[in-house]
Amino acid sequence: MQTQDFVDLESQYGAHNYRPLDVVIERAEGVWVYDVDGKRYLDCLAAYSAVNQGHCHPKILRTLEEQARKVTLTSRAFRNDQLPLLCKDLHDLTGFDMVLPMNSGTEAVESAIKVARKWGYKVKGIPQDQAEVIVCANNFHGRTVTIVGFSTDEHYRDGFGPFAPGFKVIPYGDAEALRSAITPNTCAFLVEPIQGEAGILIPPAGFLREAAEICRQNRVLLMTDEIQSGLGRTGKLFAYMHEEITPDVLIVGKALAGGFYPVSAVLASREILGVITPGDHGSTFGGNPLGCAIARTALRVLIEEKMVEQSADLGAYFLSRLQSLRSPAIKEIRGKGLWIGIELHGKARPYCEALMHEGILCKETHDHVIRIGPPLVVKREELDWAFERIAKVTATSQ
Repeated sequence: MQTQDFVDLESQYGAHNYRPLDVVIERAEGVWVYDVDGKRYLDCLAAYSAVNQGHCHPKILRTLEEQARKVTLTSRAFRNDQLPLLCKDLHDLTGFDMVLPMNSGTEAVESAIKVARKWGYKVKGIPQDQAEVIVCANNFHGRTVTIVGFSTDEHYRDGFGPFAPGFKVIPYGDAEALRSAITPNTCAFLVEPIQGEAGILIPPAGFLREAAEICRQNRVLLMTDEIQSGLGRTGKLFAYMHEEITPDVLIVGKALAGGFYPVSAVLASREILGVITPGDHGSTFGGNPLGCAIARTALRVLIEEKMVEQSADLGAYFLSRLQSLRSPAIKEIRGKGLWIGIELHGKARPYCEALMHEGILCKETHDHVIRIGPPLVVKREELDWAFERIAKVTATSQ
């Protein structure tokens, strides 16, 4: 079967909840993916940062194979020998006391909201069912009904109401708006340190630091969603580290398992996660031994192979090269680490399609932005190769 055969099958039998580029990938290694017709592409999306460690990293693959031969799933009705070790690894890496393991990033965000609300009632003393969570305009935290309910993108909300109450929206990067929105019933401020889906939007310098202080003064939990921005993507282990703060709640996912398995987690202090008691929350697959073993190795290779440092060094180099481009098609180029947005004056989709024909895979976001985020194992010469093709494509109208 060739590309069009697969495209036709998916179009006929699959729900149309995505509009993917018409490339059908059958194998991948490192930063390169190969389609069913034998063509090679440089992956500049990294599965929305899920494969920071590169496709099919051999050490993570070995762990998957070894653990799959032992035991894959026990449910949380019983204990397994990998979950405690992952919890300790995350504690040692981040300093947070406790870990609540889940599967998808959306599940982790939902879990964090539940934890924040219960903390608000049991610890802060907010009247029952009055807890408020503050979020930012242009946020993207997932796709559940609760989460799309506080999205400001009408497309994400259309046809899915009614929505859950208890959320306030403020402009992204506006510390004074945060201060004004807080009431005695505010339990948490949920924020992406850099907004990925919105187009790699970076808040003003000092915003997170000021937000952390405002939250501390008002006994409000600062919850950072680092599902896309974390684990090396921005040149720091977590993006909040650029502001030298520590959130009260850290939400991680995607690269936590290097693309081999859906693993996510909520990390917080004992005071915060300690409000969860048996029966309050659960997941059949959350904390399963296969996922935990994979995540432990994914974290280890990220640190041992200095991928975070590589993201910082090569990200600055690549951003500088891209910002040297002079094209009437380009409005702005911004980024942090190996996470870059090329904002265009027109639609980004035609440029992504043109780049695909040049051997580069990336994706448009919010119509006008090309998002660039290769695996952190990319080499300088591969970025130079990509730059020449990006320069060629953006030099002409699409």
